[in-house]
Amino acid sequence: MRVLGFGTYDSAKHPRAGIILDGLRAHGDDVVEANAPLGFTTAERVDMLSRPWTAYRLVFRMLRRWATLVRAGRRARRAGRPDAVLVGYLGHFDVILARLLFPRDRIVLDQMIFAADTAIDRGVTSGLKLRLLRLIDAAAVRCATVVVLDTDEQIELLPPRRRKKAVVVPVGAPASWFVAGHDSADGPLRVVFYGLFTPLQGATVIGEAVRELGHRDDLAVTLIGKGQDWDAARKLAGEIPNVTWRDWVEPADLPGVVAAHDVCLGIFGTTPKAQRVVPNKVYQGAAAGCAIVTSDTPPQRRALGEDAGYVRAGDPAALAKTLEELVADRARVATLRAASRRRSSAQFTASAIVGPLRQRLVEESPA
Repeated sequence: MRVLGFGTYDSAKHPRAGIILDGLRAHGDDVVEANAPLGFTTAERVDMLSRPWTAYRLVFRMLRRWATLVRAGRRARRAGRPDAVLVGYLGHFDVILARLLFPRDRIVLDQMIFAADTAIDRGVTSGLKLRLLRLIDAAAVRCATVVVLDTDEQIELLPPRRRKKAVVVPVGAPASWFVAGHDSADGPLRVVFYGLFTPLQGATVIGEAVRELGHRDDLAVTLIGKGQDWDAARKLAGEIPNVTWRDWVEPADLPGVVAAHDVCLGIFGTTPKAQRVVPNKVYQGAAAGCAIVTSDTPPQRRALGEDAGYVRAGDPAALAKTLEELVADRARVATLRAASRRRSSAQFTASAIVGPLRQRLVEESPA
């Protein structure tokens, strides 16, 4: 099967597209790419869509990238017609260009996030803004032949008449995370969280929990990243000696940094989106051999089974209690770490997660 990866996705910043394409390659498919990364983060894109007067930056850069994509797409088409054109993550606009360039081909859109849903999760409440973002989501889905989502719950965000397009592909983890693991070491239990400090992630829950544990010298917590709720989380945590705050870690260095910890925290938010997703950090932390502690939601239970520690979403006391229990039971930590390695090696690799998509494409291939 010949697959063309197409769009302004950036696999270095957002590995999702790269994982799917690597998975197809692992199955022996001929994968080529027409890729011109846009360079804006998810937060910047949502912000510009929510503030139309700043969107000229997005439009100007996108037009330049699209000129590159048009040339690359035509070259790829001359080399052989693709069986599928995969528009990578954050491709709400790219999929429109793909449909124009490849009007008779199958277009696969990785719709891992919906623009309106993400804006709501980050505090956008204006009716006009949300209507605009919903129109963008709807247009993107209409242009696609197949819509890739990351959990069953996300299918509910599609209009009922479009749900037959959906196929669920878990997020998974890049290969670099599977080779980054470290063995347990003596000393404090090492706990890490990394992210953009959004409401979905429940950063304020983590802040309160670590404040409750600030007196312990047998626990060391590292919090990586910065974003919307960082100030509130920092204020809740207070100045306690066993917590290290890091604003940024280069993507290439992040697997090794996370793997040097015993426990990786997932998400703890109570927003509707937080109940529907399994975040990158859960898959990546498991691949790196960390014990996972995250919120007790249906999609995360399906992804991790009994191989993780769960707490009630939005409950800092429950998170603090779970971490205290792990400090006291290092054998349990070792068991969870080993379980993470087994499950991630079996289910979270690029080759494993792409199975449902590849089956769909093979089954629906033109004769």
